[in-house]
Amino acid sequence: MTQPQPTRESHRLQRQFARLRRDYPRAGALLQRISRPGWALVRVPVGVLFILGGLLAILPVFGLWMIPVGLLLLAVDVPVLRRPVSGAIIRLRRRAERFRQRRKR
Repeated sequence: MTQPQPTRESHRLQRQFARLRRDYPRAGALLQRISRPGWALVRVPVGVLFILGGLLAILPVFGLWMIPVGLLLLAVDVPVLRRPVSGAIIRLRRRAERFRQRRKR
């Protein structure tokens, strides 16, 4: 069985993952490990569980932070999510950079 050809969205998501690995080395190591091709059976259920846990944010253990993490995990295997997730990563990274620059002044 042949591997599907990587799409533009797939490359864009991988570039964002590489940037996250470079900017946040601890999280990046985990992200690189879990984004390996054979880990789809782990990523999809864990991603869904993170999203469901994020919806239960009123409970003390869960929080809204779980929703983006779940979407990030699912975007590796669900092509429809790749473009919006990589776009959100880019927007959040730019917003964080503007915030840091504003704070320096």
